[in-house]
Amino acid sequence: MRDTSESPARLSVLKGLLPIDRSRALRDVFAGISLASMDIPQVLGYARIAGMPAVTGLYTVFVPLVAFAFFGASRHLVVAADSATATIFASRASALAPMGSADYVALAGMVALLTAALLLLARIFKLGFLADFLSRTVLVGFLTGVGIQVSIAMLGDMFGMTVPYPSSRSLAQFAYVIGHLANAHLPTLALTALVVAAILGSKALSPRLPIPLVVVVGSIAASKTFDFASHGISVLGPLAGGLPPLRFPDVTWQQFLDLVPVAASCFVMIIAQSAAAARVFAQQYHEDVDTNADILGLAAANAAAAFSGTFVVNGSPTQTAMAERAGTRSQLGQLAFAAVVVIVLLFLSAWLQYLPHCVLAGIVFTIAIGMINVQSLKAIRSESPGEFTLALVTAAAVVMVGVEHGILLAVALSLMRHVRHSYRPHTMVLEPAPSTGRWLPVPAQPGTMTAPGLIVYRFGSDLFFANDHFFTAEVSRLIDAASGPLHWFVVDAGAITDLDYSAARTLNDLIDNLHERKIGVLFGRVNRYLRSDMDRHGITQTIGDSNIFETLHEALAAAGVRSPSAHEPGVL
Repeated sequence: MRDTSESPARLSVLKGLLPIDRSRALRDVFAGISLASMDIPQVLGYARIAGMPAVTGLYTVFVPLVAFAFFGASRHLVVAADSATATIFASRASALAPMGSADYVALAGMVALLTAALLLLARIFKLGFLADFLSRTVLVGFLTGVGIQVSIAMLGDMFGMTVPYPSSRSLAQFAYVIGHLANAHLPTLALTALVVAAILGSKALSPRLPIPLVVVVGSIAASKTFDFASHGISVLGPLAGGLPPLRFPDVTWQQFLDLVPVAASCFVMIIAQSAAAARVFAQQYHEDVDTNADILGLAAANAAAAFSGTFVVNGSPTQTAMAERAGTRSQLGQLAFAAVVVIVLLFLSAWLQYLPHCVLAGIVFTIAIGMINVQSLKAIRSESPGEFTLALVTAAAVVMVGVEHGILLAVALSLMRHVRHSYRPHTMVLEPAPSTGRWLPVPAQPGTMTAPGLIVYRFGSDLFFANDHFFTAEVSRLIDAASGPLHWFVVDAGAITDLDYSAARTLNDLIDNLHERKIGVLFGRVNRYLRSDMDRHGITQTIGDSNIFETLHEALAAAGVRSPSAHEPGVL
Protein backbone atom coordinates (compact mmCIF):
# COMPACT_ATOMS: atom_id res chain seq x y z
CA MET A 1 0.00 0.00 0.00
CA ARG A 2 1.33 3.44 -0.93
CA ASP A 3 0.15 6.74 0.56
CA THR A 4 -0.08 9.34 -2.22
CA SER A 5 -1.42 12.13 -0.02
CA GLU A 6 1.76 14.16 -0.40
CA SER A 7 1.90 13.88 -4.19
CA PRO A 8 1.84 17.14 -6.16
CA ALA A 9 -1.59 18.77 -5.96
CA ARG A 10 -3.77 18.09 -8.96
CA LEU A 11 -7.50 17.68 -9.34
CA SER A 12 -8.47 14.26 -10.57
CA VAL A 13 -11.95 12.77 -10.45
CA LEU A 14 -13.50 9.32 -10.50
CA LYS A 15 -10.36 7.82 -8.93
CA GLY A 16 -12.53 5.46 -6.91
CA LEU A 17 -14.34 4.29 -10.05
CA LEU A 18 -11.78 4.21 -12.87
CA PRO A 19 -10.52 2.14 -14.46
CA ILE A 20 -13.67 0.07 -14.80
CA ASP A 21 -13.00 -3.64 -15.14
CA ARG A 22 -15.76 -4.84 -17.45
CA SER A 23 -15.51 -8.38 -16.14
CA ARG A 24 -16.19 -7.15 -12.62
CA ALA A 25 -18.56 -4.26 -13.33
CA LEU A 26 -21.67 -6.44 -13.30
CA ARG A 27 -20.54 -7.99 -10.03
CA ASP A 28 -20.16 -4.53 -8.49
CA VAL A 29 -23.65 -3.53 -9.66
CA PHE A 30 -25.27 -6.59 -8.09
CA ALA A 31 -23.17 -6.10 -4.95
CA GLY A 32 -24.44 -2.50 -4.74
CA ILE A 33 -28.05 -3.74 -4.97
CA SER A 34 -27.31 -6.24 -2.20
CA LEU A 35 -25.77 -3.44 -0.14
CA ALA A 36 -28.93 -1.39 -0.58
CA SER A 37 -31.05 -4.21 0.85
CA MET A 38 -28.89 -4.25 3.99
CA ASP A 39 -28.16 -0.54 4.34
CA ILE A 40 -31.46 1.22 3.64
CA PRO A 41 -32.89 0.23 7.06
CA GLN A 42 -29.66 1.45 8.67
CA VAL A 43 -29.75 4.91 7.10
CA LEU A 44 -33.38 5.22 8.19
CA GLY A 45 -32.14 4.42 11.67
CA TYR A 46 -29.37 6.99 11.43
CA ALA A 47 -31.97 9.61 10.50
CA ARG A 48 -33.79 8.65 13.68
CA ILE A 49 -30.55 9.13 15.68
CA ALA A 50 -30.11 12.56 14.10
CA GLY A 51 -33.69 13.53 14.93
CA MET A 52 -34.39 14.08 11.22
CA PRO A 53 -37.38 12.97 9.10
CA ALA A 54 -36.84 9.34 8.11
CA VAL A 55 -36.74 10.12 4.39
CA THR A 56 -33.63 12.27 4.88
CA GLY A 57 -31.74 9.11 5.73
CA LEU A 58 -32.38 7.99 2.15
CA TYR A 59 -31.23 11.38 0.90
CA THR A 60 -27.76 10.74 2.43
CA VAL A 61 -27.24 7.77 0.11
CA PHE A 62 -28.21 9.59 -3.05
CA VAL A 63 -26.58 12.94 -3.91
CA PRO A 64 -23.80 12.81 -1.25
CA LEU A 65 -22.91 9.25 -2.24
CA VAL A 66 -22.64 10.25 -5.90
CA ALA A 67 -20.57 13.34 -5.00
CA PHE A 68 -17.98 11.25 -3.18
CA ALA A 69 -17.85 8.71 -6.00
CA PHE A 70 -17.00 11.60 -8.35
CA PHE A 71 -14.40 13.47 -6.25
CA GLY A 72 -13.08 10.88 -3.77
CA ALA A 73 -10.20 8.44 -4.25
CA SER A 74 -11.12 5.40 -2.16
CA ARG A 75 -12.66 2.52 -4.14
CA HIS A 76 -14.32 1.13 -1.01
CA LEU A 77 -15.44 3.96 1.29
CA VAL A 78 -19.22 4.31 1.71
CA VAL A 79 -20.00 7.96 2.47
CA ALA A 80 -23.48 8.28 3.95
CA ALA A 81 -25.28 8.84 7.24
CA ASP A 82 -23.34 7.58 10.26
CA SER A 83 -24.35 7.09 13.88
CA ALA A 84 -21.39 8.98 15.40
CA THR A 85 -21.80 12.19 13.40
CA ALA A 86 -25.60 11.94 13.64
CA THR A 87 -25.31 11.83 17.42
CA ILE A 88 -22.87 14.74 17.51
CA PHE A 89 -25.31 16.87 15.52
CA ALA A 90 -28.43 15.87 17.47
CA SER A 91 -26.82 16.45 20.86
CA ARG A 92 -26.56 20.19 20.14
CA ALA A 93 -29.22 20.93 17.53
CA SER A 94 -31.99 19.39 19.67
CA ALA A 95 -31.55 22.34 22.04
CA LEU A 96 -31.96 24.88 19.21
CA ALA A 97 -35.12 23.63 17.46
CA PRO A 98 -37.73 20.84 17.77
CA MET A 99 -36.45 17.60 16.23
CA GLY A 100 -37.83 16.92 12.76
CA SER A 101 -39.09 20.48 12.26
CA ALA A 102 -38.27 22.64 9.25
CA ASP A 103 -35.97 24.76 11.42
CA TYR A 104 -34.21 21.63 12.63
CA VAL A 105 -33.67 20.42 9.05
CA ALA A 106 -32.18 23.83 8.20
CA LEU A 107 -29.79 23.49 11.15
CA ALA A 108 -28.77 20.07 9.87
CA GLY A 109 -28.04 21.49 6.44
CA MET A 110 -25.91 24.29 7.88
CA VAL A 111 -23.86 21.82 9.98
CA ALA A 112 -23.23 19.82 6.81
CA LEU A 113 -22.22 22.99 4.93
CA LEU A 114 -19.87 24.15 7.70
CA THR A 115 -18.36 20.67 7.87
CA ALA A 116 -17.85 20.76 4.10
CA ALA A 117 -16.06 24.11 4.43
CA LEU A 118 -13.72 22.74 7.13
CA LEU A 119 -13.01 19.67 5.01
CA LEU A 120 -12.27 21.85 2.00
CA LEU A 121 -9.80 23.90 4.05
CA ALA A 122 -8.22 20.65 5.23
CA ARG A 123 -7.81 19.59 1.60
CA ILE A 124 -6.35 22.94 0.51
CA PHE A 125 -3.77 22.86 3.30
CA LYS A 126 -3.20 19.08 2.98
CA LEU A 127 -4.25 18.33 6.55
CA GLY A 128 -4.93 14.65 5.97
CA PHE A 129 -2.28 13.87 8.59
CA LEU A 130 -4.73 15.12 11.27
CA ALA A 131 -6.36 11.69 11.06
CA ASP A 132 -3.33 10.33 12.92
CA PHE A 133 -3.96 12.48 16.00
CA LEU A 134 -7.03 10.60 17.22
CA SER A 135 -5.65 7.40 18.67
CA ARG A 136 -7.41 4.11 18.12
CA THR A 137 -7.74 3.71 21.89
CA VAL A 138 -9.78 6.84 22.50
CA LEU A 139 -11.69 6.28 19.26
CA VAL A 140 -12.83 2.90 20.61
CA GLY A 141 -13.79 4.63 23.86
CA PHE A 142 -15.63 7.40 22.04
CA LEU A 143 -17.65 4.99 19.90
CA THR A 144 -18.43 2.94 23.00
CA GLY A 145 -19.82 6.04 24.66
CA VAL A 146 -21.84 6.91 21.55
CA GLY A 147 -23.20 3.36 21.45
CA ILE A 148 -24.33 3.60 25.08
CA GLN A 149 -25.86 7.05 24.57
CA VAL A 150 -27.75 6.05 21.42
CA SER A 151 -28.97 2.83 23.08
CA ILE A 152 -30.40 4.85 25.95
CA ALA A 153 -31.95 7.39 23.56
CA MET A 154 -33.91 4.60 21.84
CA LEU A 155 -35.43 3.17 25.03
CA GLY A 156 -38.36 5.58 24.99
CA ASP A 157 -39.58 4.47 21.55
CA MET A 158 -38.80 0.83 22.36
CA PHE A 159 -40.98 0.93 25.49
CA GLY A 160 -43.69 3.08 23.87
CA MET A 161 -43.25 6.11 26.13
CA THR A 162 -42.35 9.75 25.62
CA VAL A 163 -39.15 10.76 27.42
CA PRO A 164 -39.09 14.50 28.32
CA TYR A 165 -35.30 14.87 28.02
CA PRO A 166 -33.08 15.54 24.97
CA SER A 167 -30.62 12.94 23.68
CA SER A 168 -27.72 14.88 25.23
CA ARG A 169 -28.99 13.99 28.75
CA SER A 170 -28.48 10.24 28.68
CA LEU A 171 -28.47 9.65 32.42
CA ALA A 172 -31.71 11.58 32.88
CA GLN A 173 -33.28 9.63 30.02
CA PHE A 174 -32.23 6.32 31.51
CA ALA A 175 -33.48 7.26 34.99
CA TYR A 176 -36.83 8.35 33.56
CA VAL A 177 -37.36 5.09 31.63
CA ILE A 178 -36.43 2.96 34.65
CA GLY A 179 -38.73 5.00 36.87
CA HIS A 180 -41.69 4.64 34.49
CA LEU A 181 -41.42 1.00 33.45
CA ALA A 182 -44.98 0.45 34.69
CA ASN A 183 -46.18 2.81 31.92
CA ALA A 184 -44.59 0.80 29.10
CA HIS A 185 -46.91 -0.04 26.19
CA LEU A 186 -46.84 -3.84 26.10
CA PRO A 187 -47.67 -4.37 22.37
CA THR A 188 -44.93 -1.88 21.44
CA LEU A 189 -42.46 -3.57 23.79
CA ALA A 190 -43.32 -7.02 22.42
CA LEU A 191 -42.82 -5.87 18.82
CA THR A 192 -39.51 -4.23 19.77
CA ALA A 193 -38.27 -7.39 21.50
CA LEU A 194 -39.14 -9.45 18.41
CA VAL A 195 -37.25 -7.04 16.13
CA VAL A 196 -34.13 -6.89 18.33
CA ALA A 197 -34.05 -10.68 18.80
CA ALA A 198 -34.43 -11.29 15.05
CA ILE A 199 -31.63 -8.87 14.09
CA LEU A 200 -29.18 -9.96 16.78
CA GLY A 201 -29.93 -13.61 16.11
CA SER A 202 -29.37 -13.22 12.37
CA LYS A 203 -26.06 -11.42 12.98
CA ALA A 204 -24.86 -14.36 15.03
CA LEU A 205 -26.14 -17.11 12.72
CA SER A 206 -26.17 -15.63 9.21
CA PRO A 207 -24.82 -12.06 9.02
CA ARG A 208 -25.19 -11.86 5.23
CA LEU A 209 -28.99 -12.09 5.36
CA PRO A 210 -30.68 -8.64 5.09
CA ILE A 211 -32.81 -9.26 8.17
CA PRO A 212 -33.22 -5.51 8.94
CA LEU A 213 -34.81 -5.08 5.48
CA VAL A 214 -37.08 -8.09 6.11
CA VAL A 215 -38.04 -6.56 9.47
CA VAL A 216 -38.83 -3.18 7.89
CA VAL A 217 -40.88 -4.65 5.02
CA GLY A 218 -42.65 -7.11 7.30
CA SER A 219 -43.54 -4.50 9.93
CA ILE A 220 -44.79 -2.07 7.27
CA ALA A 221 -47.04 -4.78 5.79
CA ALA A 222 -48.31 -5.82 9.22
CA SER A 223 -48.83 -2.19 10.28
CA LYS A 224 -50.97 -1.43 7.21
CA THR A 225 -52.91 -4.69 7.42
CA PHE A 226 -53.67 -4.60 11.15
CA ASP A 227 -53.68 -0.81 11.58
CA PHE A 228 -51.02 -0.64 14.30
CA ALA A 229 -51.67 3.07 14.84
CA SER A 230 -55.22 2.38 16.09
CA HIS A 231 -53.79 -0.06 18.65
CA GLY A 232 -51.49 2.52 20.20
CA ILE A 233 -48.31 1.58 18.29
CA SER A 234 -46.76 4.81 17.03
CA VAL A 235 -45.88 4.98 13.32
CA LEU A 236 -43.89 7.46 11.23
CA GLY A 237 -46.91 8.96 9.50
CA PRO A 238 -47.05 10.58 6.02
CA LEU A 239 -43.65 11.27 4.43
CA ALA A 240 -42.71 13.53 1.55
CA GLY A 241 -41.76 11.37 -1.40
CA GLY A 242 -39.80 12.13 -4.53
CA LEU A 243 -36.27 13.37 -5.01
CA PRO A 244 -34.71 15.66 -2.40
CA PRO A 245 -35.40 19.38 -2.75
CA LEU A 246 -32.40 21.56 -3.58
CA ARG A 247 -32.17 24.60 -1.30
CA PHE A 248 -29.75 26.64 0.80
CA PRO A 249 -30.01 25.99 4.58
CA ASP A 250 -31.39 29.22 6.04
CA VAL A 251 -30.39 29.89 9.67
CA THR A 252 -29.88 32.95 11.85
CA TRP A 253 -26.45 34.39 12.56
CA GLN A 254 -26.64 33.25 16.20
CA GLN A 255 -27.57 29.73 15.12
CA PHE A 256 -24.66 29.80 12.68
CA LEU A 257 -22.25 30.62 15.52
CA ASP A 258 -23.79 27.95 17.76
CA LEU A 259 -23.28 25.33 15.06
CA VAL A 260 -19.58 26.01 14.40
CA PRO A 261 -18.38 23.83 17.33
CA VAL A 262 -20.76 21.07 16.21
CA ALA A 263 -19.31 21.16 12.70
CA ALA A 264 -15.78 21.11 14.14
CA SER A 265 -16.61 17.99 16.16
CA CYS A 266 -18.12 16.34 13.07
CA PHE A 267 -15.02 17.32 11.09
CA VAL A 268 -12.69 15.60 13.57
CA MET A 269 -14.79 12.43 13.61
CA ILE A 270 -15.06 12.34 9.81
CA ILE A 271 -11.31 12.79 9.35
CA ALA A 272 -10.51 10.05 11.86
CA GLN A 273 -13.11 7.46 10.86
CA SER A 274 -12.95 7.97 7.11
CA ALA A 275 -9.16 7.83 6.94
CA ALA A 276 -9.06 4.73 9.12
CA ALA A 277 -11.70 2.90 7.04
CA ALA A 278 -10.11 3.89 3.70
CA ARG A 279 -6.66 2.76 4.84
CA VAL A 280 -7.85 -0.58 6.19
CA PHE A 281 -9.52 -1.66 2.95
CA ALA A 282 -6.85 -0.16 0.68
CA GLN A 283 -4.26 -2.18 2.58
CA GLN A 284 -6.39 -5.31 2.29
CA TYR A 285 -6.49 -4.98 -1.51
CA HIS A 286 -2.96 -3.54 -1.95
CA GLU A 287 -4.23 -0.22 -3.31
CA ASP A 288 -2.86 3.32 -3.01
CA VAL A 289 -4.25 5.69 -0.39
CA ASP A 290 -4.86 9.37 -1.14
CA THR A 291 -6.22 10.81 2.10
CA ASN A 292 -6.33 14.38 0.79
CA ALA A 293 -8.33 13.37 -2.29
CA ASP A 294 -10.75 11.51 -0.01
CA ILE A 295 -11.08 14.68 2.10
CA LEU A 296 -12.06 16.58 -1.06
CA GLY A 297 -14.65 13.90 -1.79
CA LEU A 298 -15.99 14.15 1.75
CA ALA A 299 -16.21 17.94 1.41
CA ALA A 300 -18.19 17.55 -1.82
CA ALA A 301 -20.46 14.94 -0.21
CA ASN A 302 -21.26 17.17 2.76
CA ALA A 303 -21.88 20.17 0.51
CA ALA A 304 -24.28 17.97 -1.46
CA ALA A 305 -25.96 16.93 1.80
CA ALA A 306 -26.35 20.57 2.82
CA PHE A 307 -28.10 21.56 -0.41
CA SER A 308 -30.25 18.40 -0.69
CA GLY A 309 -32.06 18.77 2.61
CA THR A 310 -30.25 16.18 4.71
CA PHE A 311 -27.61 15.99 7.43
CA VAL A 312 -23.86 15.53 7.72
CA VAL A 313 -22.37 12.40 6.10
CA ASN A 314 -19.28 10.42 6.97
CA GLY A 315 -17.08 7.69 5.56
CA SER A 316 -18.70 5.00 7.68
CA PRO A 317 -16.46 2.09 8.75
CA THR A 318 -19.46 -0.16 9.41
CA GLN A 319 -21.15 0.53 6.09
CA THR A 320 -17.84 0.24 4.24
CA ALA A 321 -17.38 -3.18 5.83
CA MET A 322 -20.92 -4.11 4.76
CA ALA A 323 -20.12 -3.04 1.20
CA GLU A 324 -16.96 -5.15 1.20
CA ARG A 325 -18.88 -8.18 2.47
CA ALA A 326 -21.51 -7.61 -0.22
CA GLY A 327 -18.75 -7.78 -2.85
CA THR A 328 -18.26 -4.17 -4.00
CA ARG A 329 -14.71 -3.41 -5.16
CA SER A 330 -15.20 0.09 -6.56
CA GLN A 331 -17.52 3.09 -6.29
CA LEU A 332 -19.59 1.55 -9.08
CA GLY A 333 -21.25 -0.55 -6.38
CA GLN A 334 -22.07 2.60 -4.40
CA LEU A 335 -23.57 4.21 -7.51
CA ALA A 336 -25.79 1.13 -7.96
CA PHE A 337 -26.84 1.57 -4.33
CA ALA A 338 -27.77 5.20 -5.07
CA ALA A 339 -29.83 4.07 -8.08
CA VAL A 340 -31.85 1.71 -5.86
CA VAL A 341 -32.47 4.60 -3.44
CA VAL A 342 -33.81 6.73 -6.31
CA ILE A 343 -36.34 4.00 -7.09
CA VAL A 344 -37.41 3.85 -3.44
CA LEU A 345 -37.78 7.64 -3.26
CA LEU A 346 -39.83 7.85 -6.44
CA PHE A 347 -42.10 4.85 -6.04
CA LEU A 348 -41.97 3.34 -2.55
CA SER A 349 -41.59 6.17 -0.03
CA ALA A 350 -45.36 6.36 0.64
CA TRP A 351 -45.16 2.95 2.31
CA LEU A 352 -42.73 4.26 4.93
CA GLN A 353 -45.59 6.07 6.72
CA TYR A 354 -46.69 2.71 8.16
CA LEU A 355 -43.27 1.93 9.69
CA PRO A 356 -43.60 1.73 13.51
CA HIS A 357 -41.26 3.96 15.51
CA CYS A 358 -40.41 1.05 17.78
CA VAL A 359 -39.16 -1.01 14.81
CA LEU A 360 -36.85 1.79 13.75
CA ALA A 361 -35.74 2.24 17.37
CA GLY A 362 -35.03 -1.49 17.61
CA ILE A 363 -32.87 -1.35 14.46
CA VAL A 364 -30.99 1.67 15.82
CA PHE A 365 -30.56 -0.09 19.17
CA THR A 366 -28.84 -3.03 17.48
CA ILE A 367 -26.61 -0.61 15.54
CA ALA A 368 -25.68 1.15 18.78
CA ILE A 369 -24.91 -2.12 20.56
CA GLY A 370 -22.62 -3.01 17.66
CA MET A 371 -20.63 0.19 18.27
CA ILE A 372 -19.55 -1.14 21.68
CA ASN A 373 -16.52 -3.14 20.61
CA VAL A 374 -16.06 -5.45 23.58
CA GLN A 375 -13.28 -7.43 21.92
CA SER A 376 -11.21 -4.29 21.30
CA LEU A 377 -11.78 -3.12 24.86
CA LYS A 378 -10.63 -6.49 26.19
CA ALA A 379 -7.54 -6.37 24.00
CA ILE A 380 -6.69 -2.85 25.15
CA ARG A 381 -7.16 -3.83 28.79
CA SER A 382 -4.89 -6.86 28.52
CA GLU A 383 -2.16 -5.09 26.55
CA SER A 384 -2.23 -1.58 28.02
CA PRO A 385 -4.24 -0.92 31.22
CA GLY A 386 -3.38 2.79 31.05
CA GLU A 387 -4.87 3.14 27.58
CA PHE A 388 -7.91 1.13 28.72
CA THR A 389 -8.50 3.75 31.41
CA LEU A 390 -8.35 6.47 28.74
CA ALA A 391 -10.93 4.60 26.67
CA LEU A 392 -13.28 4.30 29.67
CA VAL A 393 -12.85 7.97 30.59
CA THR A 394 -13.72 8.96 27.01
CA ALA A 395 -16.79 6.70 26.98
CA ALA A 396 -17.97 8.05 30.34
CA ALA A 397 -17.52 11.64 29.16
CA VAL A 398 -19.67 11.02 26.08
CA VAL A 399 -22.47 9.53 28.20
CA MET A 400 -22.32 12.07 31.02
CA VAL A 401 -21.46 15.38 29.33
CA GLY A 402 -22.45 14.75 25.70
CA VAL A 403 -20.98 13.70 22.39
CA GLU A 404 -19.73 17.13 21.37
CA HIS A 405 -17.59 17.46 24.50
CA GLY A 406 -16.67 13.79 24.28
CA ILE A 407 -15.01 14.14 20.88
CA LEU A 408 -13.03 17.15 22.09
CA LEU A 409 -11.93 15.17 25.13
CA ALA A 410 -10.97 12.26 22.85
CA VAL A 411 -8.69 14.51 20.79
CA ALA A 412 -7.23 16.11 23.92
CA LEU A 413 -6.51 12.72 25.51
CA SER A 414 -4.84 11.47 22.34
CA LEU A 415 -2.56 14.51 22.21
CA MET A 416 -1.89 14.41 25.95
CA ARG A 417 -0.86 10.77 25.73
CA HIS A 418 1.58 11.62 22.97
CA VAL A 419 2.98 14.59 24.91
CA ARG A 420 3.25 12.46 28.06
CA HIS A 421 5.44 9.92 26.24
CA SER A 422 7.67 12.76 25.03
CA TYR A 423 7.63 14.53 28.39
CA ARG A 424 8.77 11.49 30.37
CA PRO A 425 10.41 9.18 27.84
CA HIS A 426 12.17 5.92 28.61
CA THR A 427 15.74 6.55 29.72
CA MET A 428 18.51 3.97 30.10
CA VAL A 429 22.09 3.54 31.23
CA LEU A 430 24.48 0.96 29.85
CA GLU A 431 25.51 -1.40 32.67
CA PRO A 432 27.67 -4.55 32.65
CA ALA A 433 25.67 -7.76 32.97
CA PRO A 434 26.77 -9.80 36.07
CA SER A 435 27.03 -13.06 34.13
CA THR A 436 28.87 -11.97 30.98
CA GLY A 437 30.20 -8.51 31.71
CA ARG A 438 28.69 -7.21 28.47
CA TRP A 439 27.12 -3.77 28.59
CA LEU A 440 23.35 -3.90 28.41
CA PRO A 441 20.77 -1.07 28.61
CA VAL A 442 18.89 -0.90 31.95
CA PRO A 443 16.43 1.70 33.28
CA ALA A 444 18.28 4.78 34.49
CA GLN A 445 18.51 4.60 38.28
CA PRO A 446 20.79 6.64 40.58
CA GLY A 447 23.91 4.67 41.39
CA THR A 448 24.06 2.88 38.04
CA MET A 449 27.41 3.16 36.26
CA THR A 450 28.65 1.79 32.98
CA ALA A 451 32.29 1.41 34.03
CA PRO A 452 34.63 3.01 36.59
CA GLY A 453 34.59 6.73 35.86
CA LEU A 454 32.01 6.37 33.05
CA ILE A 455 28.22 6.66 32.59
CA VAL A 456 26.62 6.09 29.17
CA TYR A 457 23.09 7.55 29.25
CA ARG A 458 20.33 7.24 26.65
CA PHE A 459 17.39 9.68 26.46
CA GLY A 460 14.44 8.26 24.51
CA SER A 461 12.88 11.38 22.99
CA ASP A 462 13.57 14.73 21.37
CA LEU A 463 14.59 17.48 23.77
CA PHE A 464 12.14 20.37 24.03
CA PHE A 465 10.88 22.93 26.51
CA ALA A 466 8.65 20.48 28.42
CA ASN A 467 11.21 17.74 29.10
CA ASP A 468 14.57 19.54 29.27
CA HIS A 469 14.30 19.92 33.07
CA PHE A 470 13.53 16.20 33.39
CA PHE A 471 16.68 15.48 31.35
CA THR A 472 18.82 17.79 33.48
CA ALA A 473 17.43 16.52 36.78
CA GLU A 474 17.99 12.86 35.90
CA VAL A 475 21.54 13.47 34.66
CA SER A 476 22.32 15.35 37.90
CA ARG A 477 20.92 12.48 40.00
CA LEU A 478 22.98 9.91 38.10
CA ILE A 479 26.18 11.95 38.56
CA ASP A 480 25.55 12.78 42.23
CA ALA A 481 24.89 9.09 43.03
CA ALA A 482 27.93 7.77 41.16
CA SER A 483 29.71 5.10 43.21
CA GLY A 484 33.14 6.55 42.47
CA PRO A 485 34.91 9.48 40.78
CA LEU A 486 33.28 10.25 37.44
CA HIS A 487 35.42 11.37 34.51
CA TRP A 488 33.15 11.00 31.49
CA PHE A 489 29.41 11.36 30.89
CA VAL A 490 28.44 10.04 27.44
CA VAL A 491 25.01 10.89 25.99
CA ASP A 492 23.68 8.29 23.54
CA ALA A 493 21.66 10.68 21.34
CA GLY A 494 20.28 8.02 18.97
CA ALA A 495 16.66 8.92 19.82
CA ILE A 496 17.12 12.70 19.76
CA THR A 497 16.39 14.30 16.39
CA ASP A 498 15.30 17.77 17.46
CA LEU A 499 16.37 20.40 19.98
CA ASP A 500 14.43 23.60 20.57
CA TYR A 501 15.66 26.93 21.93
CA SER A 502 14.60 26.33 25.56
CA ALA A 503 16.17 22.87 25.70
CA ALA A 504 19.38 24.22 24.12
CA ARG A 505 19.75 26.86 26.82
CA THR A 506 19.18 24.23 29.53
CA LEU A 507 21.65 21.84 27.88
CA ASN A 508 24.33 24.53 27.60
CA ASP A 509 23.98 25.30 31.32
CA LEU A 510 24.22 21.60 32.18
CA ILE A 511 27.38 21.13 30.10
CA ASP A 512 29.00 24.20 31.70
CA ASN A 513 28.13 22.81 35.14
CA LEU A 514 29.66 19.41 34.37
CA HIS A 515 32.80 21.01 32.98
CA GLU A 516 33.16 22.98 36.22
CA ARG A 517 32.99 19.64 38.06
CA LYS A 518 35.81 18.32 35.83
CA ILE A 519 33.47 15.85 34.09
CA GLY A 520 33.91 15.49 30.36
CA VAL A 521 30.75 15.37 28.22
CA LEU A 522 30.56 13.43 24.95
CA PHE A 523 27.68 12.97 22.53
CA GLY A 524 27.46 9.79 20.45
CA ARG A 525 25.11 8.73 17.63
CA VAL A 526 24.41 12.37 16.71
CA ASN A 527 22.39 12.49 13.47
CA ARG A 528 22.54 15.34 10.96
CA TYR A 529 19.33 16.97 12.21
CA LEU A 530 20.49 17.08 15.83
CA ARG A 531 23.96 18.25 14.76
CA SER A 532 22.40 21.13 12.85
CA ASP A 533 20.43 22.18 15.95
CA MET A 534 23.53 21.88 18.15
CA ASP A 535 25.51 24.08 15.76
CA ARG A 536 22.75 26.66 15.53
CA HIS A 537 22.18 26.93 19.29
CA GLY A 538 25.86 27.11 20.23
CA ILE A 539 26.08 23.71 21.91
CA THR A 540 28.85 22.60 19.55
CA GLN A 541 30.95 25.54 20.71
CA THR A 542 30.22 24.81 24.39
CA ILE A 543 31.02 21.11 24.28
CA GLY A 544 33.66 21.24 21.57
CA ASP A 545 33.38 19.96 18.03
CA SER A 546 35.76 17.10 18.83
CA ASN A 547 33.36 15.75 21.46
CA ILE A 548 30.44 15.11 19.09
CA PHE A 549 30.40 11.80 17.21
CA GLU A 550 28.25 9.97 14.67
CA THR A 551 28.63 6.63 16.46
CA LEU A 552 28.78 5.54 20.07
CA HIS A 553 31.94 3.55 19.42
CA GLU A 554 33.79 6.76 18.51
CA ALA A 555 32.50 8.53 21.62
CA LEU A 556 33.68 5.68 23.85
CA ALA A 557 37.05 5.62 22.12
CA ALA A 558 37.41 9.34 22.85
CA ALA A 559 36.74 8.53 26.51
CA GLY A 560 39.53 5.96 26.38
CA VAL A 561 37.32 2.89 26.89
CA ARG A 562 36.19 -0.01 24.75
CA SER A 563 32.84 -1.69 25.33
CA PRO A 564 32.91 -5.45 26.02
CA SER A 565 29.84 -5.60 23.72
CA ALA A 566 31.45 -3.59 20.91
CA HIS A 567 30.73 -6.43 18.51
CA GLU A 568 27.00 -5.88 19.07
CA PRO A 569 26.07 -2.97 16.78
CA GLY A 570 22.47 -3.12 17.96
CA VAL A 571 23.61 -1.98 21.39
CA LEU A 572 26.07 0.69 20.32
